[in-house]
Amino acid sequence: MREVRTLKDWPGAWWAHWYSLPPEQWPLRVPDVTYDLDRGRRDERRVRVRLRDAVRIRRVVDGVPPGCWRLVAELPDGDLVGELRAHERSLDLLYGESLGDRREVVLDGVVVAPPLRLLGIGRKLVTRLAAETRRAGLGAIRAVAEFGGAGFLRACGYRTEDHRPVALCLEHRPPSASPASPLASPASVGKPGEPAAPGDTR
Repeated sequence: MREVRTLKDWPGAWWAHWYSLPPEQWPLRVPDVTYDLDRGRRDERRVRVRLRDAVRIRRVVDGVPPGCWRLVAELPDGDLVGELRAHERSLDLLYGESLGDRREVVLDGVVVAPPLRLLGIGRKLVTRLAAETRRAGLGAIRAVAEFGGAGFLRACGYRTEDHRPVALCLEHRPPSASPASPLASPASVGKPGEPAAPGDTR
């Protein structure tokens, strides 16, 4: 038996990884405790939880340019299981105005080893970045996300900004033969100076 602290703790919460529904809209009542019938799955879960609790987050400074962040999630034996990268940018340069050298942070990416995903390691990395940038006096962290990344960042406290630029794409398609115009068929168009073909109503 184990306590159900989040939706992801209960196998019956099939919507946990795809939807961000408030509790009053959950399609099923979530129990307070649950258990695993499959012993192999139970043992795997215990190993994942043990590794999750052993993970430590640290900032790497060697070889990292000033104004950049590289945070790593490591196991006690030094194995790397997650990483986050971010960089500062100047709002003065971004907007082309003198704003008193205001700066913010851009989150470049977060990655966690597949066997250890959905354990909160990515959240630990994002939380550590927030603490580091707050101490550095930086006002905000920006990010661009797609697919599951947007839901992940919203769960970490980020909010969607509708006034921000929209991502656009223009694809270059290979040239193709233009279809013949219905007004320019061989039966109705003659050469200059030639009589019109029978039935021509020009």
